[in-house]
Amino acid sequence: MASSNESTYGTSSNALPGMQNRGSCFGGMTGNANWSGSNIAAMVLGFIFFWPVGLVILYWIIKGRRVQELPGAIRDLWSRTFGNGKMGRSFDSGNAVFNAYQQTQHDRIQEIRDEIRARADRFNEFRDEAKRRADEEEFNRFMASAPNRADI
Repeated sequence: MASSNESTYGTSSNALPGMQNRGSCFGGMTGNANWSGSNIAAMVLGFIFFWPVGLVILYWIIKGRRVQELPGAIRDLWSRTFGNGKMGRSFDSGNAVFNAYQQTQHDRIQEIRDEIRARADRFNEFRDEAKRRADEEEFNRFMASAPNRADI
């Protein structure tokens, strides 16, 4: 029963059970949101301690990022904005070859992280689609076995 209704099923790996077909109050902005338990806990704590921190974490989650990546992103932004202090990743050792090697290794690690993240996203999509197919098959079996009842 693969029809045009496939687009109505939610494919987000982070959707709550039973919430796949519901609309979004963010106008589709939460399609890639990362609503894991740790992200939600960090957001709630952020709102409890200082509400602007909660808003930043909420934005970060809606963008589909993990809260664990937020400190590194803030550190990178800080070092790009205010120069290469000791907090920055691009510490200048004074040796151009070593600095180039460090940058190459950093870029390689970032590529590997991006690849791992992309593979995890593809697997989650595959798992969601497999679950949807299994649910559809179970529903079809139920409909085939249920007697037609006109008195309902």
